[in-house]
Amino acid sequence: MLTHHRKPVSLSLVSTDLPLWSVVETAGTLYQKDRDRFHLLLHEPASYRHCWERGMYGLSRYWLQGESLATPEQLRLRNFTRNLTLTGKPEPQHLRLEYELWSEKVQLGQYILNLEIHH
Repeated sequence: MLTHHRKPVSLSLVSTDLPLWSVVETAGTLYQKDRDRFHLLLHEPASYRHCWERGMYGLSRYWLQGESLATPEQLRLRNFTRNLTLTGKPEPQHLRLEYELWSEKVQLGQYILNLEIHH
C-alpha cells in the first residue's frame, strides 16, 4: 500500500574531489512503497530525481529551468552507488550516500549526499 507524508528535510551535497558543497533546507514528500522501500520527492531543487541501490548503476535526472517553465530541458547522468547507509525505523530519518557521477565513460567526480528527514 502506498502511503505518503510531507516532511521538512535538510540535504547536503559534498564533492570529495572538487570544490563543491551545497546545503538545501526544503520540504519533501516521503512515499512508502512497502516495508523497506521509500521514494522521496524534494520540492526544491525542482525536478531532481535520483535512483539509488548499493553497488548498482542508476540514473540521475536533472531538469534545467530556463526562461520558460513550460518546457524544461532534461540532463541525464549515470551514477554508481559505492555506499548507502539508511537509519531510522519504521520511517527513515537519515540517509548517507557515497556515489560516483558519470557521463558516458567520463567520471564527473565522487560525492557524498546526506539527507536528514525531520519528524
